[in-house]
Amino acid sequence: MSFENKLMDDLKTAMKAKDQASLRSIRALKAAILVRKTDGSGKEITDDDYIKIAQKLVKQRKESLDIYEKQSREDLAVVEREEIKVLEKYLPTQLSTEELTEMIKAIVAETGASTMKDMGKVMGMANAKAAGSADGKQIAQIVKSLLS
Repeated sequence: MSFENKLMDDLKTAMKAKDQASLRSIRALKAAILVRKTDGSGKEITDDDYIKIAQKLVKQRKESLDIYEKQSREDLAVVEREEIKVLEKYLPTQLSTEELTEMIKAIVAETGASTMKDMGKVMGMANAKAAGSADGKQIAQIVKSLLS
């Protein structure tokens, strides 16, 4: 089943269940996909593109959630948490901190990185290898801790 077919099935299910959080999240994801399709590039959307779109939406919501929590706006924070939960269903299984640390240690050993000057090289390889299964901020934190 293609990503968009799964999305449509989930949308229908959410409509029947009157699940407002799922409806908001799925509609936002569909809108982002439509924007990507009509961007004029003429390129086909791949599975990686769908994952990147979903990651971008999750990242936006996490940033908003952080702001709402700092401003003690629990009413708005609840909405963001609900949408993050729904959108994360469309992402690959996330690596645990331990798995991610081991992967980055292997990359550091492979590249011979030893100082913060090598961070870009390690980050590039780690982001490519993790490809949707880890957050960029988390990768950066682990790389910094290993190289400093």
